[in-house]
Amino acid sequence: MILAAGRGERMRPLTDKTPKPLLHAGSLRLIEHHINALVTAGIKDLVINHAHLGDQIVAELGDGSGYGIRITYSEEPDGALETGGGIFKALPLLKSDPFLVVNGDIWTDYPFSRISNDLVGLAHIVLVKNPSHNPKGDFLLCDNRVSKLEKGLPGQALTFSGIGVYRHALFRGSHPGRFPLLPVLLEAMMKKKVTGEYYDGGWMDVGTIDRLTELNEKLKAKSLKLKG
Repeated sequence: MILAAGRGERMRPLTDKTPKPLLHAGSLRLIEHHINALVTAGIKDLVINHAHLGDQIVAELGDGSGYGIRITYSEEPDGALETGGGIFKALPLLKSDPFLVVNGDIWTDYPFSRISNDLVGLAHIVLVKNPSHNPKGDFLLCDNRVSKLEKGLPGQALTFSGIGVYRHALFRGSHPGRFPLLPVLLEAMMKKKVTGEYYDGGWMDVGTIDRLTELNEKLKAKSLKLKG
């Protein structure tokens, strides 16, 4: 599942007329980077949620046949349902258990084929080095176990990449509506049911116009290097 329902307030005015997943990063739209990487990993069935200007996403990507995949859409109301609510609404469309989820507003070269579906708990998340805009990190990683970022607990403070594998049971007890994913993960962490891995490759949270500009510059330099 690719999460693509966010409004992208911090990227206005670009997102006033174009949904954030359809903004260009290099020669591709942000969401196309994910689609191509997922296809490379052998994933053929994809669910995409949408809300703000979602009709543009559907019109651009269609049924996925142009990418060699099958796309099903989960339409959300204006204002969207946040990450947790969006995933919960899409559960009936997610036939595999566990299932992979990727935030639509990140860029990464993470090889999705390396992530394991063999969960020992309820969730497995990918963590990355803390960027300048999130210096304290989100969670602690210790011996492949992820826990709450809390003083006194062992582990390395890292940032959640927006990539995770979840079991349907993670959302047992959740109810339809708008809610974030964080409390759901924290509850599972308290039960020691969340594992994690550290990825030190390319990753960026494309949450602002400045970061999108930075990403475009990096991709342009990479393209020129390859051509050279």
